[in-house]
Amino acid sequence: MTIMDLPAVNGSLNALSAMFLMAGYICIKQKKQIAHRNFMVSAFITSAVFLICYLTYHFYLGFVLHKGPTKFVDPAWFRPIYLGLLLTHTLLAVIILPMIIVTIVRAMKKQFEAHRRIARWTWPLWMYVSVTGVLIYFLLYQIFPQK
Repeated sequence: MTIMDLPAVNGSLNALSAMFLMAGYICIKQKKQIAHRNFMVSAFITSAVFLICYLTYHFYLGFVLHKGPTKFVDPAWFRPIYLGLLLTHTLLAVIILPMIIVTIVRAMKKQFEAHRRIARWTWPLWMYVSVTGVLIYFLLYQIFPQK
């Protein structure tokens, strides 16, 4: 494996995070608090590893290869759709990070009512970011690979 394989790793980490998030959601609805905690911690760790891999890949592209990020050019008709998806994904990824931290801290402090209040916002945004991360990977590298 090389650093150029990191986009596939990142897509996989986002998919894994989404699966952990869904499993955690199901567990809390079934009042399985320990399983919920374990799945949510797994989603957090998976997302943190994703962030490290994502930053490593983009720093490598920029500082070692002196290239910018991959640009979506073809097909031109799909570019606005892709960019709209990328924009919402990126904005929500920035917004969700502090929300995830606050949500986890409240759970660790056993402030479960406060945890629930923010988790109602955190979970769907985090799920959206994870799922759209997978979609962006497939669009950019598999469905419409850019030259």
